[in-house]
Amino acid sequence: MKTLNIKNIKIGSGAPKIIVPIVGNTENELLDEITFLQSIDFDVIEWRVDYFNLVDDIQAVKDVAAKIALLLPHKPILFTFRTANEGGVKPWPITSYIELNKEMARSGLVDLIDVEVFIGDKYVTEIINVAHQHHVYVIASNHDFQKTPSKSDIIYRLRKMQDLGADIVKIAVMPQTTEDVLTLLSATTEMYEKYATKPIITMSMAGLGAISRVAGTTFGSSMTFGVAKNASAPGQLEVKQLRDILDILYKNKV
Repeated sequence: MKTLNIKNIKIGSGAPKIIVPIVGNTENELLDEITFLQSIDFDVIEWRVDYFNLVDDIQAVKDVAAKIALLLPHKPILFTFRTANEGGVKPWPITSYIELNKEMARSGLVDLIDVEVFIGDKYVTEIINVAHQHHVYVIASNHDFQKTPSKSDIIYRLRKMQDLGADIVKIAVMPQTTEDVLTLLSATTEMYEKYATKPIITMSMAGLGAISRVAGTTFGSSMTFGVAKNASAPGQLEVKQLRDILDILYKNKV
């Protein structure tokens, strides 16, 4: 149960799978990013739709999602609207956030959606239920750009995501000290070994936390983020360099 297969990508087994975000403001910028990605070795594409200038128009969002799926038919597509509260670029009403995620889950154009766990249990459950009805997987997430919570708090947040029915659970935190990085890695190991029934994604952000992005699988994290053209969070490594590092660290794993 700690693994998940999407388009022949086995998440939670072997080397960490690389997610690459696209953050274009316009359709042309997004398609340029997709063209660039066609020559890059990665596993999952994340569309950070909060950057998109027509995000208020659901049909426009669907039209672009269809083009992305057509250009990268074998790559799982993760659809993410990151709220301003958790590092996103656009303040948005919660009702719009919920409706957009439900509509994209129903669309058949994406494979996964990201749902922030602290928008409210009721809303999280609603979105997850709609997604599962349409065979779309859900990453429940939480991002703390100010600090690294305690080990027990990190584990609590991850278990909450799992209990609400998410298929993958994710937390990203900001370290202030090397001890904070160790806290994140220790929490990841304890979650993985004692409580996890689903794949986990954890990371310590910024340069101080870079080790968590390349060695996370050693501690139980199943995926990491790499930059193709533009980063979506502090500390992301360039995807080609990231792949080289992961190949060295996990050369005997799939």
